[in-house]
Amino acid sequence: MWKQIQPPIRVFFAGAIITLAPIPAFAHVKWFAPYIVGAPPELVGDTLQDTWFWAGIALVLVFFILTRILERTSVGETAINALNWMTDPLWMRQDDYIRSIIAAFFIAIFAVGGVYLTPDLKTPAEWVSWLQLVIACCIFSRRTMPIAGTGIVALWVLALRDYDLFHLFDYLALGLGVAGYLILEPLKNEELRSRRFEALRWGLAIALMWSSLEKFAFPSWFYPLVVEKPFLTFGMPRDVFIPMAGVTEFTLGFGLLWTPLIRRLSAIALLVIFTAAVWPFGRVDLIGHGLIMAILIAVAADHRRGVDLMTAFKRRVVNIPVGLSVALVVFCTAYWGLHFAFYGVDGGGSVGDGAKTTHSYSVEHPHGPGGPDDHKLEPHAHP
Repeated sequence: MWKQIQPPIRVFFAGAIITLAPIPAFAHVKWFAPYIVGAPPELVGDTLQDTWFWAGIALVLVFFILTRILERTSVGETAINALNWMTDPLWMRQDDYIRSIIAAFFIAIFAVGGVYLTPDLKTPAEWVSWLQLVIACCIFSRRTMPIAGTGIVALWVLALRDYDLFHLFDYLALGLGVAGYLILEPLKNEELRSRRFEALRWGLAIALMWSSLEKFAFPSWFYPLVVEKPFLTFGMPRDVFIPMAGVTEFTLGFGLLWTPLIRRLSAIALLVIFTAAVWPFGRVDLIGHGLIMAILIAVAADHRRGVDLMTAFKRRVVNIPVGLSVALVVFCTAYWGLHFAFYGVDGGGSVGDGAKTTHSYSVEHPHGPGGPDDHKLEPHAHP
C-alpha cells in the first residue's frame, strides 16, 4: 500500500511521522507538581547548547516546510478539501459549537469549585464559582455575551489578589482570546465580527508558546511527574524528553499562526497530544485543557484559506525558519526578561530560611526539599 502512494505524499507523511513519533503526552505541570514561580530560571544559553533542542527544531522545520511546499500543489489542495469534507458539519455550526464549549467549560469549573479559571488558581471564595456560572449563562444570549467576555477578564484581574502577575501570564492570552471572541461575535460590524475566530486562535497560540518556555526555564518542575509517571517519557532520558516536549508545544503553537494547512495540521497534532494526556492525568487535566482541546478542534475545522497578518510573508517557504526564529527571540526575551524584572537575578523563591529552589515540599508530591525522594531531583540525574 505504501508503494502505491504518490512520492510527494510519501515524503509528507514521512516527515509527519518523524516529527510526531517522539512526542509524548504532556500536561500543565503546575496542576500536578510543586513549584516556585519566583525561583531563578535556567539560563537561555543552557537551552541553546542542548543538542536535543536543535534536533526538535530541525524536525519541525522540515515538517512545516514540506507541508507548505505541498500546500501550493494539487496534493495540498486535495488535503485541504479532504479536511473540509470531514469537518464541514462543524464549520457550518462553528459559532454554536464555540459558544457551547465555552459555556460547558465554565459550568465544569463551577462544579469543581474553589478555582478562578484553571486548576492551579485556587481560591476559598465561594462567590467566584457562582460568578463562573453567571458567565456560562450569559453565553447563551448574544446580548449578554459581552458581559461574559468582560467577566472572564475580571476573574483574571481578581486572581491578582492571590497570585503573582508573572504566574498569571500563563493564562492571560487564552483568556483574552476567549473574551475577544465573546465580545466580537454579537457585533453588527461584519469586518470586526469576522475577526472573532482569529482572536481565539491567536490567544491559544500565544498561550501555548508562552507556557512551553517553562520546560526550558524550569525543567526541574517536571522531575516529580517523571518520577511518579516514568512511562510518560516513552523510555527517553528525562533531559531529552523535557526539551523535546517544550519544542513540540512551542513550534506547534507557532504553527497555529501560519498558513491554512500548517495551522490545521498543527491543531490536529496538538489535539492528539492533549487527548493522550487525559488518560494518565485524569479529570483535572480534561477540565483544565478541555477548552484548549475544543478550540483546537475549531481551528482544525476552519475552512478559511487566508491568513490574518503578514499574508505575503507567511506564504513564502523561506520565511518559515525566519518567523520561527523571530518568535523564539521575542518570547524568550519576554519570558526571561520579565522574570528578571519581577524577581531579580537570584529569583524570589525560597523554602523557609533555606536556599532558593524551584520546588516547595508537598505531601501529595514528596519530591521537594526535605522530602523522602529529594535525591531523585538532583540535576542531570535520570530516573
